[in-house]
Amino acid sequence: MPELPEVETTRRGIETHLLGRRVIGLVIRQRQLRWPVPHALDRSLPGQIIRGVHRRGKYLLLATDVGTAILHLGMSGSLRLVPRAAPIGKHDHVDIQLDSGQSLRLTDPRRFGALLWTTEPAEQHELLAKLGPEPLGDDFDGTHLFNSACKRKIAIKQFIMDSHIVVGVGNIYASEALFIAGIHPTRPAGRISRERYAALAIAIKTVLAASIKMGGTTLRNFVGGDGQPGYFKQTLRVYDRLDEPCRQCGTPIRSKRIGQRSSFYCVQCQR
Repeated sequence: MPELPEVETTRRGIETHLLGRRVIGLVIRQRQLRWPVPHALDRSLPGQIIRGVHRRGKYLLLATDVGTAILHLGMSGSLRLVPRAAPIGKHDHVDIQLDSGQSLRLTDPRRFGALLWTTEPAEQHELLAKLGPEPLGDDFDGTHLFNSACKRKIAIKQFIMDSHIVVGVGNIYASEALFIAGIHPTRPAGRISRERYAALAIAIKTVLAASIKMGGTTLRNFVGGDGQPGYFKQTLRVYDRLDEPCRQCGTPIRSKRIGQRSSFYCVQCQR
């Protein structure tokens, strides 16, 4: 699943091609995505100039004067800029046609992605209103995590993957950040000190920023808005490295199911 770095990489890749461009057409070949593509989008988006390309958590926001298109890539979706006359693939569900001669194309084999429309402030949309702080923002730190974790028995890995606590820390980056901070993924969230939470917040920021710089993590089929894969996989410390030696101490990496997700960790480096 595309996580925050992959979505941010996509945002940066498409932003310069979209800002100030007028939408001259909208082609919807498949309306039944995770939620049906609303007909209000068909009526309202064509003719509008894209004023902003933003990200909130794993959602991409295309802002216009009359409303905002909300995009989510789901499990296997991608956005690419293609010539308007580019051949259409089996899973190319939506084209947002631009006055530049290009189209922003949503491709989604599993159809778990979304394309929605709101005329209210985007941050008030029901999918966004209750999201936690952005992990790379100034309002996210160890104090926020420590205060939010008070008396919580949930495993720390599940805790930091909760979008109400902090957005965008998906499975890959949760495993990596916990390794950097030296925290075992099953440790109860309420039994971690303020000092260790400070280290974890820094680790989350570090691993996400590094992944964004390298274009995200390609495990199967993620590509950015420019069609290029992400290269952060080559630097992963624990994720998807079962039985391989820990890069820090040499102990074989172990895996455990936590919250129905595979978690990777080092028994020596993480306590």
